[in-house]
Amino acid sequence: MLKPEQIASVKGRGFLINRGTECFSGRLVCAGAVFTAADLRTISEIAEKFGSGKVTFTSRLSAEIVGIPFEQIDAACDYAAERGLYFGGTGAKIRPVTACKGTTCVYGNYDTQALAKELHEKYYVGWANVKLPHKFKIGIGGCPNSCMKPSLNDFGIEGHRVPIFDEDTCRGCKVCMVEKSCPSKAAHVENGKLHIDEKCLACGVCTGKCPFKAVRHESPVVYRIYVGGTWGKQTRMGTPLSRFVTRAEIEPLLEKTMLWFKENAMPKERLGKAIDRLGIEKFEHDVFSDELLNRREEILTK
Repeated sequence: MLKPEQIASVKGRGFLINRGTECFSGRLVCAGAVFTAADLRTISEIAEKFGSGKVTFTSRLSAEIVGIPFEQIDAACDYAAERGLYFGGTGAKIRPVTACKGTTCVYGNYDTQALAKELHEKYYVGWANVKLPHKFKIGIGGCPNSCMKPSLNDFGIEGHRVPIFDEDTCRGCKVCMVEKSCPSKAAHVENGKLHIDEKCLACGVCTGKCPFKAVRHESPVVYRIYVGGTWGKQTRMGTPLSRFVTRAEIEPLLEKTMLWFKENAMPKERLGKAIDRLGIEKFEHDVFSDELLNRREEILTK
């Protein structure tokens, strides 16, 4: 019979005990939320060689191989690593970075999977040994459709395309293609001119629809950042930061958020709870300055 310390010893490596058995499900993490065809063949091979032959997929886009005996875990890890795949995705640290299919989706405002891969390499892999107060989840969404639920992650990224309206170019068409295409009904023609009101979600659907280029699609993508979101026994909607950010600001903000979390949260406290306890004003003050980055090594060695 397996001892509790044996079960605990492999949990941090991505292996979770199967209820009522002495076998485990092992989580294989994909970089950038994408498995290649070769990866899927390897996953099938691992399931047949070391597990029960069954594979499930988690809500964090990991492939979970079911029924791996304890004594086969090391062999399964070695087999996967030789083919460029790795088990993981559990523990009080950065969890696998997830992304929607914005890379190929008609509504996607940017390459979500490329950003996910970049953050995976820099933080999921690069910060693998950084102990945090609790789990930390990163979700990447391509537009306000919110398929990836960025607002329910500790750090959620959502791409927006703010419409740039040139009133002088607008001809006030009786059938306005911008008005017709707007999913939030924020665009409407009044008194011979288009108006875009506060209901606009900056989803980007309308940009480029006007044949006279009154609403341009050249507007740069900006990003809404949500912090402190959780889902489960205790649900908390992520708090949107007070302004959109640029692509260049995302990684520094993410890093400062994790440093803030490590320094300010109590053990087993999620980021959202720490923000509620200390205040979003303090959080924004800290992450929009460089003070945390200046003390990066000090904080990480605590």
